[in-house]
Amino acid sequence: MTVSQSDLVLDADAQDLLFRDARTANTFSDEPVTDEQVQAIYDLVKWAPTSMNQQPLRIVLLRSEEAKQRLLPHLMEGNRAKTEKAPLVAILAADTEFHENLPRVFPHSPGAKDIFADPGFREQNAKLNATLQTAYFFLGVRAAGLAVGPMTGLNAGGINAEFFPDGRQQTLVVANIGKPGENAWMERLPRLDYDEVVTTL
Repeated sequence: MTVSQSDLVLDADAQDLLFRDARTANTFSDEPVTDEQVQAIYDLVKWAPTSMNQQPLRIVLLRSEEAKQRLLPHLMEGNRAKTEKAPLVAILAADTEFHENLPRVFPHSPGAKDIFADPGFREQNAKLNATLQTAYFFLGVRAAGLAVGPMTGLNAGGINAEFFPDGRQQTLVVANIGKPGENAWMERLPRLDYDEVVTTL
């Protein structure tokens, strides 16, 4: 089967910006990331779907050196230097009490909040749907013409204790955000082919 860029409605430049040319950045320039850029990113990606419109993602933005120094001990050593130099660092976490908002964000189902009375079930849903939102957020960062460097090499428990001591939010990913700096990219790694991933029954 032969496919082309024209098989997608999204124009080729946007496809490249979001996927083909986009890379995980390991260095960043000194150019700041503004609050307005971050809000524009959020105001775009908030429309992407979550189960029952749960929207459990919570984002903590670290700009100050003091805030970054609180984070660095909880990252793997190889992630610390690039995080310290990044213009913006985001902690992406799941709100395990997301169900409190369901009467407002899922109003047509008055009993929706009660479905998540069990804390374990609620945490499972929070982490799954916040992870989906994290992926949407990364695409939004790319759509803003910025690069993102996601990191899961971290001590989530340590970050939770430092930034979320009430236990309500659970860390998923830390991401560096900004304009790419010198030697920002590692060699492009191969991807699996369509026939290796997709099965039609």
